Amino acid sequence: MSFEITVGSADDVQRMATWANDEGWNPGNTDAHAFFAADPSAFLIGRLDGEPQACISVVKYGAGFGFLGFYIARPPVRGKGYGIQVWRAGMARLQGRNVGLDGVVAQQGNYRKSGFRLAWNNIRHEGAPPSDKAPAGVALVDARSIGFDRLAAYDRRFFPEARDSFLASWISLPERASLVALRDGEIAGFAVMRACAAASRVGPLYGATPEIASALVGALAKTLGASAVAIDVPDRNKPAVKLAEQIGLKPSFETARMYTGADPDVDYAGLFGVTSLELG
Repeated sequence: MSFEITVGSADDVQRMATWANDEGWNPGNTDAHAFFAADPSAFLIGRLDGEPQACISVVKYGAGFGFLGFYIARPPVRGKGYGIQVWRAGMARLQGRNVGLDGVVAQQGNYRKSGFRLAWNNIRHEGAPPSDKAPAGVALVDARSIGFDRLAAYDRRFFPEARDSFLASWISLPERASLVALRDGEIAGFAVMRACAAASRVGPLYGATPEIASALVGALAKTLGASAVAIDVPDRNKPAVKLAEQIGLKPSFETARMYTGADPDVDYAGLFGVTSLELG
């Protein structure tokens, strides 16, 4: 049998999203388009006798950070060594960088053996969206109406490197909505919600206060007509976990955020929901 690992096509990235949905990860319906824009050469596909059977994404951000995701071997080929070959190819692409990932429970031991260490857990909370209004003095506006330099600078507070190409696509794709919270003319929150096969996913979810974060979720759900929402909440932000519980969302899925190096220096207090488990 012949096994070959190559850089994937745009169609392959969509295939990877389908495989992720098969695993129960519930990616957004149009996420793959933004993923591809982030780093088009980052998506590796392993083909066995020409048939796609394994994949990984290894996105480069800036000069020193990388994020690994979409590590999937299709059920018929698991345990046969093809997944680890794709893994090694992916890690080679990110050599010399601090690499992050969100590891499912079953794989966390293997990630530790590869030099990753636990930073925190992301706990997906799901349920009916809140109906909270924006706090006094806070206005919620379409993120696409904000000067992109301002939006990108705000996003950079919560992410280790700039990711402008990804962000521009992330807020603009169909089947999603994005809002910014303005207070005294300054950005005090930002969130994106996208339609999925199951509950509509929220990410990122940033807020200067829990009240702002809750108002963003409620307004986005109303805009999209979402009856159920899901947020991947970092458990290192205790007010974020408390907010999820207060608005009635229930834990449904958990991953470990792991890094090969130090935890990035970002604003964890304002991080109420991570953007995605695939690209960070």
